[in-house]
Amino acid sequence: MEWKKYYLDVILVPLGFMITIGYHVWLWHKVRTQPSSTIIGINTHARRFWVPAMIKDIEKKNILAVQTLRNLIMGSTLMATTSILLSAGLAAVISSTYSIKKPLNDAVYGAHSEFMVALKYVTLLTLFLFSFVCHTLSIRFLNQVSMLICTPQDVVSMVTPEYLTDLLEKGTILNTVGNRLFYSAVPLVLWIFGPVLVFLSSVAMLPVLYNLDFVCGDAKGNKAVVRSTCDKGDGYV
Repeated sequence: MEWKKYYLDVILVPLGFMITIGYHVWLWHKVRTQPSSTIIGINTHARRFWVPAMIKDIEKKNILAVQTLRNLIMGSTLMATTSILLSAGLAAVISSTYSIKKPLNDAVYGAHSEFMVALKYVTLLTLFLFSFVCHTLSIRFLNQVSMLICTPQDVVSMVTPEYLTDLLEKGTILNTVGNRLFYSAVPLVLWIFGPVLVFLSSVAMLPVLYNLDFVCGDAKGNKAVVRSTCDKGDGYV
């Protein structure tokens, strides 16, 4: 009898997780091997030219550089705030008596035990907390770049374009990871209403993520430049 209550959750929820994880493993492979076919690869390539271009003419472009970094920081701040607010709300629900969820039991497929309900909310809480951590670390690196990009460049300066590029890459990568963790929590929110919706939502997110991550076609010149950059040792994550 216990298996009949839990089999949908045990099968469909891990399957939905595996679909999402498999897609991101495939995306990482594409970014490493064919960066010009992905938005992440093209943006990474562009950022490696953006930092030296800003530093080269910083007296005229200092406002542009700071405003661009400020926009990135504002985006990460918004996501970090949203994640921690949702985490606080979920923590309040977990510490409650779960009485607010009892009317949903008859309309939900899958298990309704207190253990399963707690597992749902703890999993959501974990994803939102990790998303918050990634966004706060992203803000830290972006703040460093916004301060250091306007420092004077001389022969003995330790703040080189390569150093600033690495800081910017770390900040943007952490921002991307935080966003992906936040997106992964969307199907789990539907887990409150049953494991079937988790699986269907995970499948439905694949074409959405694909359209966000891949370009329609490769420009020949851009493709050659990106590949030549990779050959020189500039990796993509």
